[in-house]
Amino acid sequence: MQVTGTYDIAIVGSGFGGSLVAMIARRIGRSVVLIEKGVHPRFAIGESSTPLSNLLLDELASRYDLPHLRPFTAWGSWQRSYPHVGCGLKRGFSFYHHSLGGPAEQVFERNRQLLVAASPNDAISDTHWYRADFDRFFLREAVEMGVEYFDQTALSRMTESQDCITIEGNRLSEPVRLQCRFLVDATGPRGFIHRALRLRENALPGFPETQGLYSHFSGVKEFGARQPAGSMDVPPYPVDDAALHHIFDGGWIWILRFNNGLTSAGAAATDAVAEKLRFEEGGPVWDRLLELLPSVREQFSAANAELPFVHARRLSFLTECAAERRWAMLPSAAAFVDPLLSTGFPLTLFGVSRLGEIIANHWESPAFSDQLHNYAAQTRKEAIATAQLVGALYATMRDFRLFASVSFLYFAAASFAETARRLRKYHLASSFLLCDDPVFGPACARLCDQARRARTGAECAKVSAAILRAIEPFNVAGLGDVERRNWFPADPADLIRAAAKVDATPESILGMLEQHGFRGDAAVTSRRESAALTQIPRRPEA
Repeated sequence: MQVTGTYDIAIVGSGFGGSLVAMIARRIGRSVVLIEKGVHPRFAIGESSTPLSNLLLDELASRYDLPHLRPFTAWGSWQRSYPHVGCGLKRGFSFYHHSLGGPAEQVFERNRQLLVAASPNDAISDTHWYRADFDRFFLREAVEMGVEYFDQTALSRMTESQDCITIEGNRLSEPVRLQCRFLVDATGPRGFIHRALRLRENALPGFPETQGLYSHFSGVKEFGARQPAGSMDVPPYPVDDAALHHIFDGGWIWILRFNNGLTSAGAAATDAVAEKLRFEEGGPVWDRLLELLPSVREQFSAANAELPFVHARRLSFLTECAAERRWAMLPSAAAFVDPLLSTGFPLTLFGVSRLGEIIANHWESPAFSDQLHNYAAQTRKEAIATAQLVGALYATMRDFRLFASVSFLYFAAASFAETARRLRKYHLASSFLLCDDPVFGPACARLCDQARRARTGAECAKVSAAILRAIEPFNVAGLGDVERRNWFPADPADLIRAAAKVDATPESILGMLEQHGFRGDAAVTSRRESAALTQIPRRPEA
């Protein structure tokens, strides 16, 4: 029997982004159909949240009255409300630098580590999203709100007329023909609209061609347990309760632990490294890579791959156009850079937020097309800014000191944006990586280019120093403090000292910290010290 129907909005792809757009559109009052090629639950990567991701999700849940989604914005509330939905505890970002074939003990030297805390305690911590459970939950919420849903549907064609878009394909060998006034593509890189319209693929400037290899594992050991015996140093958080990165020249391994016994792990590497190791062989190349990383090999000595390895022959992607008059791609369908730094979630949620506002405020108005044009331009701009930064990180993986310095550009922008949004100063952080900021945006692009070109020790040191100067007006997290020796806690005192950088007072920062659950002795100490804090110069004007 043929599947037919007419809707205000059709959404292709039922990951959390597509389902979230569907929920928002229903709450606004639009009729919605959600179309999925596969079935849930299903395997997906893109699993690690960040404080900014959580804030954006919380803002969307509040704005569109989606209370069932709010517990997912922190580890503590997630465990209280949805303990059956798999996730992992993410207290921060852990980086360890390796020399391929080098001794295992070498990676535990402090100059080969970078630990950046994202939260001061487990209760308000970030999470890794076990997507099989998480996406299915979001889908069910959308269906309960009245979204019509078709799975096992392979679409092959779209045609646009003056009044609507028609999408066609097959579902369980039966023809599908649906019409909508607006189409949203949430199918990921090289997805439905990109293929149906035969759009060109553009290169991401400043980014190398990379490949990926990944799976889910059981039996992965904790890496932090191998910290040298007798060490008196206490990390700012357990290093495995994080997005754990093992960095080497030309690539890196990610390790994300879930609370259901599984661990997401994979490698991303430049073509030169991937072809040398023969990534296309899957499991055997994973074993070959671990042989070159003895400390990581020990971490996986009792591990088993629970799913077949996936080889992504080309990770990065940028389509030539992200939106037109009657359709738009989510940022995850318009572009993809790399899993490094967990940039995918905030980019997607920024895009969901912008599309929601366009549908809510400009539906069928003369401004609708102009707003979509702006959306497409912003989506492309943020993808390019992300590629420039992550590309600079790939270029500096050989020199961990410079790699850490370049990462400060990300952490400074992220922590500044998180603080501004918690204070509801959205105008200070309306774009990802602050790429719209007239000071930070150009400085970040310029410094990433300089980092990619640096070769000598003197050149690397010069770029590192320039990065610290550039981030200073935005540095609310104590980044670059040499006394911390590459371990950066989530210290409330840093935020209070930096109050003026976000046009706030120490008292308003303290109130924000208390409201958002930053408890503990540090907060009490910060209260006592706040009156004595010196005035911090405000950030410069463009």
